[in-house]
Amino acid sequence: MAMAAAGRCLLLSRPSPLRLRVLRAALSTAAPPSSPALAAPAPPPRHELLLERLRLRHLKDSSSPGPPKPLRERARGGERGSPPPQHQQRSVEVESFEELGLEEEVLAAMREAGITKPTEIQCVGVPAVLSGTSVVLGSHTGSGKTLAYLLPLVQLLRHDEATLGMSMKPRRPRAVVLCPTRELTEQVFRVAKSISHHARFRSIMVSGGTRLKPQEDSLNMPVDMVVGTPGRILDHIKEGNIVYGDIKYLVLDEADTMFDQGFGEDIRKFLAPLKNRASKPGDQGFQTILVSATMTKGVQKLIDEEFEGIEHLRTSTFQKRIATARHDFIKLSGSENKLEALLQVLEPSLAKGNKVIVFCNTLNSSRAVDHFLTENHISTVNYHGEVPAEERVENLNKFRNEEGDCPTLVCTDLAARGLDLEVDHVIMFDFPKNSIDYLHRTGRTARMGAKGKVTSLIAKKDVGLATRIEDAMKKNESLESLTTSNVKRDSANSQNPGTKGRTSARSARSSDAPRGRSARSSDAPRAASQKGNKRGVTLSRRPPKVAIKDTTSTRKRSSTKSQPSSSRKHSPSKNPPKARPAEARKAKPVRAGSSKGGEKVGKSGKARPEGGKGDALNKVGSKLSVVGFRGRSTGKSAQAS
Repeated sequence: MAMAAAGRCLLLSRPSPLRLRVLRAALSTAAPPSSPALAAPAPPPRHELLLERLRLRHLKDSSSPGPPKPLRERARGGERGSPPPQHQQRSVEVESFEELGLEEEVLAAMREAGITKPTEIQCVGVPAVLSGTSVVLGSHTGSGKTLAYLLPLVQLLRHDEATLGMSMKPRRPRAVVLCPTRELTEQVFRVAKSISHHARFRSIMVSGGTRLKPQEDSLNMPVDMVVGTPGRILDHIKEGNIVYGDIKYLVLDEADTMFDQGFGEDIRKFLAPLKNRASKPGDQGFQTILVSATMTKGVQKLIDEEFEGIEHLRTSTFQKRIATARHDFIKLSGSENKLEALLQVLEPSLAKGNKVIVFCNTLNSSRAVDHFLTENHISTVNYHGEVPAEERVENLNKFRNEEGDCPTLVCTDLAARGLDLEVDHVIMFDFPKNSIDYLHRTGRTARMGAKGKVTSLIAKKDVGLATRIEDAMKKNESLESLTTSNVKRDSANSQNPGTKGRTSARSARSSDAPRGRSARSSDAPRAASQKGNKRGVTLSRRPPKVAIKDTTSTRKRSSTKSQPSSSRKHSPSKNPPKARPAEARKAKPVRAGSSKGGEKVGKSGKARPEGGKGDALNKVGSKLSVVGFRGRSTGKSAQAS
């Protein structure tokens, strides 16, 4: 017994390395977490962890064991019965691009651009694309999503040349980047050209608004990457200028816009041959990369159906407010002139030398704002659907390049997505109809960590949506699927189920009947206005500079001087001096536009002087859809505008 005990002591005194590791593991699991006796081993350096994750199929869930699927199966999205993809939020930050696994050719391009530290979406997206995974990259606007997919894409192209012997061929690109607008196409193409100076690959741009022949000549030369709009790329495919055979990487930039604004059919036409090719045995398939700053539930469903099994990677700032931007909400009670309010917000910002964008909801509103600012000696450039494509590019260049007296960009939501502009102040003359458009508009400023300011002019009809967006931003919540109709429906459902609640719910549904508003809805703008005053944002009510004539005295003088005329005898106001209200209601007023005695007659039957400005302002009201608020007549000039 004594010898056996001595032997056991000897064994415990000199354990083998394997036995020591097993013993440490058992003790670490048995010890309480608060016990300081057993200290945990020091974690390895951060760069070693990232490189190890990259080698082990970076960013894969530990709950899905087994070997990674081949590229062909990832492109097709797996089997029909596979579970829906999970939307993962990643928060991986590194200090340099070297830790992401990028090679020297790509790193040299980043050093030349002066970019040393990757952003959050680049820390998430670069390793995922390098691993060959088909992904949807979601992050806020201005976070560097273009580099998040271009940097690994260029390295994959160079790697294919070294390992598979693939090279540039005429009309046979290996990577295709689809963008919804010509301006975004040019922006992505410029970034690709800056990288190509070091990585030695060739990219070309094909987009609408230009002739096909110069683009055809460029495609007849060896090419690696094509950046273009879906319609123009399909035209070149139809003409035989682009061949599908070597396409291995597909990128959809601003994917939510592509599927939400009518590009879905063109994308399906482009994808059909690729999917047919990937279904054949022996084909390696293709890798798909979708990029978006926002994602509605409807668009997300379309993407999951079209690209089955695709992995969603989202950063912590996805569909949330930008932390470096200041948001001000100015509630207008209705008595202020909205254009004058815009001028009071715009002039101090321009005096500081800021670059300013003014967003409008409609084309008429954009024209009205542009005309008003021009008459107030403020230089402007326009950007909307009625401006030709070449002129839009020229206006953007003026806005980008001019220093000092930079023109103010007056635009619609066409400029809200994809444009990389250095903007100091975003003003929303018309508040957007949903939170997604609000996020895209605010994304024009405070890009890549810079500071910015957003000011919104809130009319009474927009108070509900603006209040919900403001509350969500204060709580740092996601601004997802908030619309004017949803806010109205939620406010109606939140009321009491009594008679008063049913009446107010019916009035909320019939938004075009102003008399059916409930007391609660009428008090909402007042409370919101008080809340806006607490933020310190006030507007002085300056009287409009338009000289409005007093037509009351004119009517009185005309009525007293024209008593002997024959037309006064037949006037309905001359009939019994004290007419009853019922008889007064039955009297038919004279049609507007008819003249008596050289004066215009309004709908109320009273004469008014010709060319008065007061009636033009009354017709416009708070909608501000007619041009000509300052120094213009309401006649032919207003119609011409």
